[in-house]
Amino acid sequence: MPHPYPIREIARQAGLSEATVDRVLNARGGVRESTVQEVHRAIADLHRQRSQVRLTGRTFFLDLVVDAPARFSSAVRAALESQLPLVRPATFRARFHLAEAPPVPELVATLDGIARRGSQGVVLKAPDHPGVVAAVERLAEAGIPVVTLVTDLPTSRRVAYVGLDNRAAGATAAYLLDQWLPDDAAVLVTRGTGSFQGEDDREMGFRATTRALHPGRRQVDLVDATGDGEVLRRLVRDALTAAPDVAAVYSMYASGGNAATVAAFTDAGRPCRAFVAHDLDAENLALLQDGRLSAVLHHDLALDLRRACHVVMQAHAALPGAPRSWYSGVQVVTPHNIPAEARLPLRAP
Repeated sequence: MPHPYPIREIARQAGLSEATVDRVLNARGGVRESTVQEVHRAIADLHRQRSQVRLTGRTFFLDLVVDAPARFSSAVRAALESQLPLVRPATFRARFHLAEAPPVPELVATLDGIARRGSQGVVLKAPDHPGVVAAVERLAEAGIPVVTLVTDLPTSRRVAYVGLDNRAAGATAAYLLDQWLPDDAAVLVTRGTGSFQGEDDREMGFRATTRALHPGRRQVDLVDATGDGEVLRRLVRDALTAAPDVAAVYSMYASGGNAATVAAFTDAGRPCRAFVAHDLDAENLALLQDGRLSAVLHHDLALDLRRACHVVMQAHAALPGAPRSWYSGVQVVTPHNIPAEARLPLRAP
């Protein structure tokens, strides 16, 4: 069996002496057939694991660029840092570029700076803007693979997307609300500025599934471009005044804003019969435990970041296989199945 491995390495893999392995490889006889097979199995094992052998001691510098509110950026950073020790045998070192709603030229300057400085990979959460797409093109030209996270840039030269299946998440929200609401109830759908592909996909999934399940269900759309809780509270209050049939909410925000929406219902003296939101951040966990949210659509962010690291290694041919996108499944979390690692202490009555 042809192989590039030193006899010592094969012997360690097979658990045999170097002399025995040498006899097998040189067909000198005097070795049992079962021992010969053990040597061949060891070589086959080394073939399967050669990517790991090749990675030992190699360092990948990874740039995490996230346009999101601080609470979500912090969650992404913590998720990545929790996975770095587990991505073995390679070593990953991360550099962080976190900002909330930076101007597109500032975001582009960050990406261009990475292209000039060099990096083994970029994990990017950014709006789907022509300037950002062009910056990803320049990173690709510089040989730096880009992995989009949570929200995609489908027309760019990113090598893969990792994150929630956003269209399936929107469809899941529509299904849940259809189970909980009477026929005449309308749904308030809240979202950000509309520049993130992930929210577009959630909206399309929600609208299509609502139309299929309950064609007469009215949807009231509210777009908040500010990210300010008090502004959102006022906007929701105004929407409730104008739409007395609204009895539920689907919040497509990547993170934040839901406490303000709950407060607006209280201000208006209106019950919210069902409220579906995204992500198990601290605010949503507290609202869920208080019974103010009906369900949170969650996904394993840590697993997303680990997959992003694997994609970067594949892009550099350091792991077998071509880079491909990974879509996380939608987890429906209620007050009764909150993951243990995310659970907050229950409040005293």
